[in-house]
Amino acid sequence: MRLEDVWLRYHRRGPWVLREIDVRIEPGEVAVVLGRNGVGKSTLLQLAAGVLRPSRGRVVERPPVVGWVPERFPADQPFTAGAYLAAMGRVAGLPGPAADRAVRRWVDRLGLGRFHDVRLPQLSKGTAQKVGLAQALLRPPGLLVLDEPWEGLDAAARDLVPEVIGEVLAGGGAVLVSDHRGETVRLPGARQWSVAGGTVTEQSPTGEPAVAVVELAVPAAAVAAAVARLRADGHHVLRVRDHPVPPPATRPGPPVDPSAPERPDPAAPEVTR
Repeated sequence: MRLEDVWLRYHRRGPWVLREIDVRIEPGEVAVVLGRNGVGKSTLLQLAAGVLRPSRGRVVERPPVVGWVPERFPADQPFTAGAYLAAMGRVAGLPGPAADRAVRRWVDRLGLGRFHDVRLPQLSKGTAQKVGLAQALLRPPGLLVLDEPWEGLDAAARDLVPEVIGEVLAGGGAVLVSDHRGETVRLPGARQWSVAGGTVTEQSPTGEPAVAVVELAVPAAAVAAAVARLRADGHHVLRVRDHPVPPPATRPGPPVDPSAPERPDPAAPEVTR
């Protein structure tokens, strides 16, 4: 799945919450979304899950089955836990017997048996979160999106979350997860997406950017060859756009007399980082 030049704001004239987001996640990968409260982590996850639509840009190759677990499960609904999960199984397209089996499986794994006939508004926050996790897993998701999934869970359920993530990855799914508790240390090999200032940067385990975005200006006639060469060298081309006037080139060389008129080399590409 890819987010390509995604921008989002909640109102037409409102401030941009996220801008110029270019990220991708492949099957079998897990990415941890990090950042301070209020920087847009939940917004990014909702875009990935399809809960929100971008104001600009697009989300492509989203798997057909997405499991979405919000930070706060909406428990103010007039259903019992069992009736809600059965209904969500039907919404997910599972036939009756398959839906019943899936519900029983996750009710048992998450210890929800004694809450089967309890109405959702009467559940504790942690138990409601378990119901939210169960509904996201009734069908094996191609993408599982978890917003602070450890919040409010008991110790046994917290230990189960990395196990569930591993099962989704082993089945060829991808996982996006946010966390401020430090629980994601139990996800070895996870990528790290840092959200700050409305943008997303991939970080290495040391905290340094793992990927840098380079803008390259080339003559229009050479675009196809340049793109092909970059891809052949293993680089990811995010987008190609027209530029009305090529920016002045910068390249290393001997000192230049400051009194001499500037003569940019029109054949030299500009690379900025």
